[in-house]
Amino acid sequence: MAAIEPLPDSNGADALIDAQHAKGKLTARERIELLFDEGSFEEAEHAADDQGILTGCGTIYGRRVFVIANDYTHVSGSVSAAHAAQIIQLLQRAISEAAPLVYLADSEGLRLEAGAALLTGYGENLRLRVEASRVIPQISVLMGPCIGGDAVAAGLSDFIFMMSETSSLFVTGPRITTRLTGEDISDEVLGGATLHAMISGDADAVFPSDIAALSQLRRFINFLSSSHRDLNPDDTGFYDTDRVEPSLGTLVPEDSTAPYDVKDLILKVVDDADFFELKAAFAKNIVIGFGRLRGQTIGIIANQPLVLGGVIDANAASKAAKFLRFCDRFNLPIVTFVDVPGFLPGLEQEEKGLAAQSANLAAAYVQATVPRITIILGHAYGAAFTLMGSKQLGADTVLAWPAARLGLMNESEAQLSLAEAQTHGLIDAVIDPHATRVQLIAALTSLRRSRTL
Repeated sequence: MAAIEPLPDSNGADALIDAQHAKGKLTARERIELLFDEGSFEEAEHAADDQGILTGCGTIYGRRVFVIANDYTHVSGSVSAAHAAQIIQLLQRAISEAAPLVYLADSEGLRLEAGAALLTGYGENLRLRVEASRVIPQISVLMGPCIGGDAVAAGLSDFIFMMSETSSLFVTGPRITTRLTGEDISDEVLGGATLHAMISGDADAVFPSDIAALSQLRRFINFLSSSHRDLNPDDTGFYDTDRVEPSLGTLVPEDSTAPYDVKDLILKVVDDADFFELKAAFAKNIVIGFGRLRGQTIGIIANQPLVLGGVIDANAASKAAKFLRFCDRFNLPIVTFVDVPGFLPGLEQEEKGLAAQSANLAAAYVQATVPRITIILGHAYGAAFTLMGSKQLGADTVLAWPAARLGLMNESEAQLSLAEAQTHGLIDAVIDPHATRVQLIAALTSLRRSRTL
């Protein structure tokens, strides 16, 4: 892509653009030029005086994508009634044309002086975003503040990306919070990237700059289906489908209490070691993200033995369930890697709704209609094992490594041999860890063929 040059100033806006750059932020047009394939952006028509929002569509690696971008250099990117109408028109087009929607947020919120007309448009905006969620992927990239009504709209996205230094997300801003509660609090503490990446879990990824975020957004969108009608066909390129990985034979330690990093496995199994992890700083005891097998995107869910031994807690269950439901809506097969000794005990977990979140995860697996392949690496105990893509919750294929330990609990009398597990319908076969990629590709290919017959 060509380097971004400063745009000519025809409205005396140079100082505002300079101020935007001084904060480490690009302008709306600069962001759009970096996001889309060169020369592909087509701006939507709007009234000549309707500045502050840019909408339109372009291509990313040749695929059509729609965009809404706040222009912070015009009235701090705030949204008027006319802007709401403009956004509604774009949402309708994105739904009709079945193409992903990106929201580049950088706004101080809704314009209060717009009154009831804006309230009407805002409500319609939310309704269409919910409707769109059944049809197209939606990604919000918070490149500055995202406040109040805008924050709720962003929350309806499938994924939220944030900037480490410049973005914030909150429904009630610091000034109002201070006035109502007496709590003196900054934007960063109230709704910065650290809070949403580590505590709320709302941020799916955090980047150091606009340029880094837009580059990774292009990569990310390339993993996604364009709509619920996209069947994510096999890529016709060359892939080493018969590749074995000898190092996987020693990934799981002989000492069942010793940790290991499940991401090592993921990187060695997917195409080109290309894995896009999501919510990496939240509920680290479970790993989610996108990879590819023989060119086809898959969603990956994996227990992480490095953190809390890979147990399931309320946040991990919620994180996995939301991701699984997205993959199911957009026809992306699910691969689950299991090494789970149980649930995280304690009052805090019960207060966070561990039972309800676990039930939500179970329902997500049962209700999914995409191919589901599960591989048991190590521990697989009790109800926690059942939740992790078990045969009984609808997995099409469940395979186990020789190191797998199945049973009601980690007690010798409560464990099953792998032969017994197969007899009871808990697993389909035991596989050589070296051949994990080969087995996954074979299972996925077989499932896709059987579903198209």
